[in-house]
This record gives sequence, structure tokens and C-alpha cells, in this order.
Amino acid sequence: MSAAARFDRGHTDDLMSFLAGTAAERLEKAGFRQVAETDAWDGTSGGKYVLRGGAIVAWYVPEGAAAHTPFRVVGAHTDSPNLRVKPRPDTGAHGWRQIAVEIYGGPLMNSWLDRDLGLAGRLSLRDGTTRLVDVDRPLLRVPQLAIHMDRNVSADGLKLDKQRHLQPVWGLGDTVRDGDLIAFLEDEAGLARGEVTGWDLMTHSVEPPAYLGRDRELVAGPRMDNLLSVHAGTAALAAVATSGGELPYLPVLAAFDHEETGSQSDTGADGPLLGSVLERSVFARGGTYEERARAFAGTVCLSSDTGHAVHPNYAERHDPTHHPRVNGGPILKVNVNNRYATDGSGRAVFAAACEKAGVPFQTFVSNNSMPCGTTIGPITAARHGISTVDIGVAILSMHSARELCGAEDPHLLANALGSFLQP
Repeated sequence: MSAAARFDRGHTDDLMSFLAGTAAERLEKAGFRQVAETDAWDGTSGGKYVLRGGAIVAWYVPEGAAAHTPFRVVGAHTDSPNLRVKPRPDTGAHGWRQIAVEIYGGPLMNSWLDRDLGLAGRLSLRDGTTRLVDVDRPLLRVPQLAIHMDRNVSADGLKLDKQRHLQPVWGLGDTVRDGDLIAFLEDEAGLARGEVTGWDLMTHSVEPPAYLGRDRELVAGPRMDNLLSVHAGTAALAAVATSGGELPYLPVLAAFDHEETGSQSDTGADGPLLGSVLERSVFARGGTYEERARAFAGTVCLSSDTGHAVHPNYAERHDPTHHPRVNGGPILKVNVNNRYATDGSGRAVFAAACEKAGVPFQTFVSNNSMPCGTTIGPITAARHGISTVDIGVAILSMHSARELCGAEDPHLLANALGSFLQP
């Protein structure tokens, strides 16, 4: 990347506001334009993106790019574990008005207790359109049982029943009235009563991201898994697209939904979205199936997702020779059983990008006695036949309502991704 395109602490400042923003808005400011999947696509140069539900795929076509030009893809996911509103949300008991929620993904459930929560998501309207809504103020709370009524909790540990113990309160009243929550959200969104016929709504912590520590070396905030990677990928793609340099590859950002629940949806990495967009880009530039095959054969994807920094209180849970540290640079994730997609050649690609960007990197391998998580990496490699490398940023408190990373790592990741997209 050019010196002007490099990122510093200002990138981390921007991440803290991005946690409540969208990638599409940032790309629009960089000159990208949205294209509809139902329209015919042309082969013109420039930045374009597709939105489908909670997923976005954006790509940049340099002037005169051949149809067989390979892609460089940064893959990530937009979803995070949380509490999501059920189809019949209005409930309550004993004078409390509550909202019925379902557990999405694998959250650290105790982290959602006694925390001020807002509500955000997508409202589907009677006319077939959608409207985003974001109540970013204290609206809900899941109250924990007082220790006086559970004297053994400190010795035995907190045990939560997902159905009974995680329904948040949001008011008082002896009568449950169906439609109260949706009517409230219609008012918040400036809609008439009865316009909303469907919804996809989730809770979130309303406490803003913040620098933490004596020297402000850390950042605490929500949804770092995995908006940190989405933000870094967005910033890197926008910088490369506006740098004016030569591009031997077509840079791509693919941020999928539903990674936390297995990626099997039309907006997940196990769906056809990425392959469809890349193929249509080839064909829109006059390419044949042969040129599509050539482009895919030369394509490399960096699957960027947060990973585990060594925990000072639980170091024995980590591999004894692999202790990634915060602010030590991005991590390369390796698992020989293909829970991560990285192999030796992929490591070389990532190492070259980091070296060019002047960014240090670390390696993460799970303790042999601990089961290893997975990412969109193996799915992307298997579904599209694309060489894929798993990387990310090392954090603590993964899947908590509020996670913790180093203040330097976000811009180090973005620099590495920018170097990968523009080798």
C-alpha cells in the first residue's frame, strides 16, 4: 500500500464508531455503487457492491481488467451471538412486562445479565420494503437473581436456563398486550401502525466502545467478533480502490451473515452468494466459463475472524508454545484437521502481505486437549475451490456482550489486508 493508504490509531478511533455503522455507507463514500442482483450487470470499471440481508459483497474492477483476472478476497462475517426477538415478543409475569427472546449462536450468557440493552434490526413492511431500526438507548435488561436467593452461586457457579432466565424486562404492567413491542418500534421508525408485518430484531449493549487501561492500550466494545474484521476489510478495500495503483487482482470484500450458526443460509458463507457475484463479474466483462475457471484458480481468500489471545488467568487452556498477545499483530490460524483452511502456501501469501506492510504477525494453534472452533475459511475453500487462509486479531472475552482487543491490532490488520489486496 502507499504511505497515504496506511492506517494508524485513527483507524481504531474509527472502528469504535463503525461498531454502530455499516460497511455500505463507508463504501459509498469511497465511490462504490450498489447493484441489484435482479438487474443485468455491465462490465464497467469501478467499485460495486451487493447487499443481501445481513451480508455484503463488494469488489473493485480496475480499468481494462481482463475477464480471467483472479480475485483477492477478504472474507468476514457480520453477525454476533446475542439475544434475538421471538415471533410473539410480548410476554411478562408478576407485574413485569418482558420481551421473549431466543439465543442466537453461542453467547457467554452471563455477560448479558444486568446490562443495559438496546434493540436493533430490520422491519419488513406491508408494501414489501424494509426499514432499519436502532433503539440505541437503555430499553431492556436481564436482571440477575440476588445472591441472597442463591447463596451457593459463588461456590457452584452460575447456572442459567436459556428459556426461563434470559427474558429481559422492559416495563411494568399486569396485562400482556400483543403487538406492544412492534407498535413501539413503528413509532421509533416513524411508521404508521400496522405497517410492520415481519421483523429480525436483536439486542445489543448500549455502552459505547472505550479505550481501557492506564495507557489506553486496550479497546473494550461489543461485536468485535467480527465487525473488527469487517471494518478492517472495508477500510482496506476503499483505500486500494482509491489509491490509483496497478492491480494484478480484483480486490473483494465478502462479509457474510449466520457464521455463528453454521453459515447455511442464502446470506451465509455456505450459500452461493460469493460464487454468484464473482462469476457474474467475470461474465459481465465478456468472460467465458474457461475464463471463470482461470480466475477462480488464481484466487486467494483471507478469512479474517477474531481469535484467542493468551488469557493471563487461564494460560493452561492455550497451546504451550503458541501464546498470541494483544497488540502483537494479526494471527495466522492453523489446524491440521481443516477447522481452519490455512496450509503452508497460504501462510506464505499472508507472510508476504505482512512483510510488505511492515506488520508483525503471530500464529494460533489450539491446545491438543481443547476442541478447535472453525470459521468461514474451510467452507469458502470447499464451496468455491478457492485457496483460503485463516487469519484474524487476537482478543479476550470472545462471544461476550463486550469483548476486549489491543488498540494497535485493528490498524495492523487493516494494513496487512490492504497489502494483500494490492500486492
